[in-house]
Amino acid sequence: MMIFNLDFFKDKKILLTGHTGFKGTWLSTMLVQAGATVIGYSTCSKKEVRLFDLCGVQNEIVHIKGDVRDLSHLLDVFHEYKPEIVIHMAAQPLVRLSYEDPVDTYSTNVMGTVNICEAVRLSGSVRSFLNVTTDKVYKNNEWMWGYRENEPLDGYDPYSNSKSCSELITHSYTSSFFSRQNVAVSTARAGNVIGGGDFALDRIIPDCVRAALKKEKIIVRNPYSTRPYQHVLEPLCAYLMITAKQYADQKYASWYNVGPDENDCYSTGALVDLFVKYWGEGLAWSCQGDDGPHEANFLKLDCSKLKSTFGWKPRWNLETAVQKTVEWSKAYQAGENIRNIMNRQIQEFMETK
Repeated sequence: MMIFNLDFFKDKKILLTGHTGFKGTWLSTMLVQAGATVIGYSTCSKKEVRLFDLCGVQNEIVHIKGDVRDLSHLLDVFHEYKPEIVIHMAAQPLVRLSYEDPVDTYSTNVMGTVNICEAVRLSGSVRSFLNVTTDKVYKNNEWMWGYRENEPLDGYDPYSNSKSCSELITHSYTSSFFSRQNVAVSTARAGNVIGGGDFALDRIIPDCVRAALKKEKIIVRNPYSTRPYQHVLEPLCAYLMITAKQYADQKYASWYNVGPDENDCYSTGALVDLFVKYWGEGLAWSCQGDDGPHEANFLKLDCSKLKSTFGWKPRWNLETAVQKTVEWSKAYQAGENIRNIMNRQIQEFMETK
């Protein structure tokens, strides 16, 4: 197994888009722990409670309010801070919202990617660039085996399709520009993440937490859908590994699936069963469809490329991931120090063999 820790990032300058989101906040916290200089770039919208506001990481990074659709502002930020590494996670990330506002979804996820790529191209400082997309970029045939990186890209809904476009834009910029500029570029296609501090609407674990805190029954729309669920630290560690390895050697630049092992691809109902088991307190759930828009019923990733290239393997199985999510949520319920529990879980994760 390839040994990887966070020491590489000490004193590195890293521009992270979408740093105020759920994944972005966890990643910012990991990088601060590692001693990196983090330049966060986000619209900073406050539609719900945010982990970013609860954990205090804002005071330890360069926190910039900006929209990835604003190329002029992006270029100014790149010019001022001269990042060595760029991780692009800013996006409109919800399938259902993409049906309600497809134009905003496409403009953010497509033109946002064009602008980030253009800023990287013109920067002269970036050596390693990672675009984070999604497992939903593939043309979904609802088959039972995992999608591999060479499968056709063709997301069904506006969110998934816009992320397919984001992949293609990155590939085009790599072929046209980055390959001649000594910039190592990868994309990472991650599965569904869970973990403490996700307050988003229309996601199963946040729905479970909200119901548990209100002592209400959990409502599940589609208990039979299967997704590659994983703890949020799992893909974040993989992102950092990819950016570090390709920084040192461009042979690692490519596109990678990041997901759980095959035996951890659970149905949504089975995932909720695990949540109920670890929450206790008589919590229960019921199925209640809402005739919502199309979403895939079965989706699984083949992560053999990431494993064979880096000797990578998941550190926490799904049961552990749910257990850690419940642990975080109960600490939040009890009014405990959020940053302390995040730091502890990051340390536990990194020490897991």
